Amino acid sequence: MSFVYVLAGIFIFGFLVAIHELGHFLAARLCGVRVSEFSIGMGPCLWRRETEETQYSLRLLPIGGFCALGEDEEDTGDERSFAHQGFWKKLIILAAGSLMNLLAGMAVIACVFSTASGFYVDQVAGFSEGFPLEGEAGLMEGDIFYKIDGWRTYLRGDAAMFLQYNDGRGADIEVIRNGEKVVLKDLPLYRGTYDGQEGRFGLKVGAAAVPAGFGTTLRFIGYQTLDFVQQVWFSLAQLVRGTVGLQDLSGPVGIVSTITEVGTSSKTALDAAENIALFAALIAVNLAVMNLLPIPALDGGRIFFLMIDFLSLLLFRRRVPQKYQAAVNTACFVLLMGVMLLVTLKDITSLVKS
Repeated sequence: MSFVYVLAGIFIFGFLVAIHELGHFLAARLCGVRVSEFSIGMGPCLWRRETEETQYSLRLLPIGGFCALGEDEEDTGDERSFAHQGFWKKLIILAAGSLMNLLAGMAVIACVFSTASGFYVDQVAGFSEGFPLEGEAGLMEGDIFYKIDGWRTYLRGDAAMFLQYNDGRGADIEVIRNGEKVVLKDLPLYRGTYDGQEGRFGLKVGAAAVPAGFGTTLRFIGYQTLDFVQQVWFSLAQLVRGTVGLQDLSGPVGIVSTITEVGTSSKTALDAAENIALFAALIAVNLAVMNLLPIPALDGGRIFFLMIDFLSLLLFRRRVPQKYQAAVNTACFVLLMGVMLLVTLKDITSLVKS
């Protein structure tokens, strides 16, 4: 594993965590909430500057940062602490970190796409001999894929991914044909033996080029962002269905290995930089979506508890005791760290074997 790619992975993780904390910091300042410390990096302090109410610091380890909001100071009488704020200010501050990750991902995509001469979407490129669904009532060569089993096909590669996880017992497919959307519900698209290979659909997927222009580029920046968001939900859906398992998850070591693979498989240094940048954008969007899931110990879990607390006050005029929230958050944090440890050990084992 090249040291350059290890450094790239460390930089990407550090930057995305730091930008996440910056989101909390900026939202807190805009909401008038006191921030006692904002730090870039973790570990021993290398540099600090103190203002009237905030300490800014730069720390040794470039693996993120933190934003101290005084969340446990409800009894100090500090009206500007996070704990004394109302529902909407707390919601904005908690969600701002994920929003910053999403915006960072979009910014990276915009930089990469700004020099693109065109974009590609999936289309029907042809059929294997004996394919039974060719025609106006089925699929036709040149059809542009729009949805497969309810999942939107934004960019090249989406159709193959969604078909790969289809159970092979029919599919719901929407295509664009001659500028009009054609909906094919319960299309009997079954796996069979085509071109001498078993388990195939007999459907050839190709790429249709869309020339770049200002409006088109903006549209595909949005498409790529939405595609990354959808990939997170698709992966979670497959995890729930059991079609993917722990062996398919990646931790920091696995992600650095992927960065190395992306870099070394690129033809030029510029291609490597662009491909790694897009992968970093994927990680940024993943962090944005995953961190908003209603899982305790994540921002989404804190938002969930915030809503429960709001409803409890509204209906029963009582708050949920902080000690219960703290206990659930701690238990889930330990569980998440355990899963991360298992995934990391799996990644290291796979790396050693390879």
